[in-house]
Amino acid sequence: MNHLKSFVISIGLIGLSFSASAGTLDDIQKRGALRVAVQTQGPPFSMIDKNGERTGSSVELAKLMAEEMNVKIEFLDFDWDGLLPALLSGKADLLVADMTPTLARATKVAFTQPFMYTGTAVFTKAGTDFTSVDDCKAPGARIAVLLGSTGEKTAKSIFPDADIKSYKGGGPLILDAVNSGQADCGMNDASAIKGQAADYPAGTFTIMPDLFGKEPLAFATRYDANDLLIWMNLFLDQIELDNRLQTNLDYWVNSDQWKADH
Repeated sequence: MNHLKSFVISIGLIGLSFSASAGTLDDIQKRGALRVAVQTQGPPFSMIDKNGERTGSSVELAKLMAEEMNVKIEFLDFDWDGLLPALLSGKADLLVADMTPTLARATKVAFTQPFMYTGTAVFTKAGTDFTSVDDCKAPGARIAVLLGSTGEKTAKSIFPDADIKSYKGGGPLILDAVNSGQADCGMNDASAIKGQAADYPAGTFTIMPDLFGKEPLAFATRYDANDLLIWMNLFLDQIELDNRLQTNLDYWVNSDQWKADH
């Protein structure tokens, strides 16, 4: 009798555990909307285009997620350093951006498998005395980076004698700083630099060919949303198999096609 009672209790605990792990997807379905934290302005991954529409590589992938879930989508705009807090606070179900899944970040949030790989690059304003990465290593050179980004951490090791200037907000602020002369050089994700430079006249910036490391980019959710994490990884597997992922990256990241449309 005691064995039977223990068995029934064990089955009950398993059921409770399963219900807890499935809660996030259930909540999304009941709510009828997927809440997604995105960067306010970070083309080509997230931006408001000339028609006033929220779009970009990561944004369009999030729209596909909502479509596959058969729910609406709600985008929540944050500066870069506000993305993780928004996720951890429960305001968002997940975040989509060009975020590197570092070990430090992974102590707080659960990352998906990478959806692409990139590297950190250095850029300067064309026509200045800063024409190479070595020029940016000069003592006192002003290096613009994004607060909380991997570029901020990388810049401190590559430019130990420089003046690292961290900007709170989105990647375009770094380009503005370099373009206006507030900084001599900028450092950020190479794909982001290329996409954001599209808002300036051609030839405004010189992007150095050197890439510092191979960095994965991934989406994230909370550790208590394991069911959603499993679903997101399955989603990424599926769109890689049916070529929707590559089509997205070829349009938004690997070419300039999107500039004419957005």
